[in-house]
Amino acid sequence: MTETPNPNIVDADTLTGEMRPIRRVVIALGSNLGERFATLQGALGALADTPEVWVTGVSPVYESTPVDCPPDAQNFLNAVVLADTTLSAHRLIDRALAIEDAFERERSEVKNAPRTLDVDLIVVGDRRSDTDELRLPHPRAHERAFVLQPWLDVEQDAVLLDRGPIADLLAAIGTDGLTRRDDLVLETE
Repeated sequence: MTETPNPNIVDADTLTGEMRPIRRVVIALGSNLGERFATLQGALGALADTPEVWVTGVSPVYESTPVDCPPDAQNFLNAVVLADTTLSAHRLIDRALAIEDAFERERSEVKNAPRTLDVDLIVVGDRRSDTDELRLPHPRAHERAFVLQPWLDVEQDAVLLDRGPIADLLAAIGTDGLTRRDDLVLETE
């Protein structure tokens, strides 16, 4: 099991010699269209195959009722992935969007429209960003049991930057509409 990396340790790019810190990242996966579980498994595989991304933990899968979605939206399957990376936050979001595209994610003007795949960066080390392209830490993670509970399952002492311990945040919002699916297990191989 990989420990949370020391932010003072850097990884030297073997081609350029550029020094880059290793950062802990938390990535949330969700799907409510098509073959939901197969899509989550494929997204996990794509993350694990990403150069400079090392998956260190995968949560159990949860089924959740839609939050702030259109009335006819179906339930989501959700999971959280922990990883270490030397990629910048912007390169990581580009990769997340490419993975969504590979699974035929369609963008819509409808807020929280159903989707084949959602890959959200929750935290990237201690990075903060408030641009249209990237908001870190994720601005609604502290309100989402389908992010907090899976994250807590793989990192009991997790803390959401600027918000506090995950356990406390989850206790405040509860887990209504969330069901652990022990019959569905994501594999990192």
